Amino acid sequence: MTSTPALHTTNEARVREEICVTGASLYQRGYTVGSAGNISARLDDGWLITPTDACLGRLDPADIAKVDFAGNAVSGGKPSKTLALHQGIYARNGEARGVVHTHSTHLVALTLAGVWHDDDVLPPITPYFVMKVGHVPLIRYRRPGDPQVAEQIAALAGTVRAVLLERLGPVVWERSVAQASYALEELEETARLWLMTNPRPVPLDNAALEELRTVFGARW
Repeated sequence: MTSTPALHTTNEARVREEICVTGASLYQRGYTVGSAGNISARLDDGWLITPTDACLGRLDPADIAKVDFAGNAVSGGKPSKTLALHQGIYARNGEARGVVHTHSTHLVALTLAGVWHDDDVLPPITPYFVMKVGHVPLIRYRRPGDPQVAEQIAALAGTVRAVLLERLGPVVWERSVAQASYALEELEETARLWLMTNPRPVPLDNAALEELRTVFGARW
């Protein structure tokens, strides 16, 4: 472990705190368990990412790993083994400032039960799912940390804001860590609604989707 500088910039300190608050909130509500999941953020001089095998419910701002753009560890703990996955998203999407990955129960269950389509794991059944999340493709199972998964996600990072890893859970990116977590929560809630309804709800029709695109700029 490298030493942690005594002082961070105001922005970096704020983002470190945001990662910890977000992690605790997700953990307390059961979106992740044990030491599963990871969170990262893009800074002006590198990235912050939760340490490997860290519990998102018990993060310390000083322990969040910082890595510079050359890939060198700057401070904090050992970076999560998914660092390359996060870096690939940031490289392909200039607007992304936060990435959240969890093993959320209903989304993992969805991959076990069978997704709607590989290109759209869930149908557009609610307006907020359409507006806040949009299309979510499935990434077929490979072991955690497999570099091919990072490459697949990077290739999609500029066209969607989330993917679902088979048997592992969602990866969501947005303009901040908090916004990424909000989109992830909307995605998890939609999976829960889809799995708990029988018969399955009818998706929003084309007219409704077009109205959401026109009024709210939804990407569907």
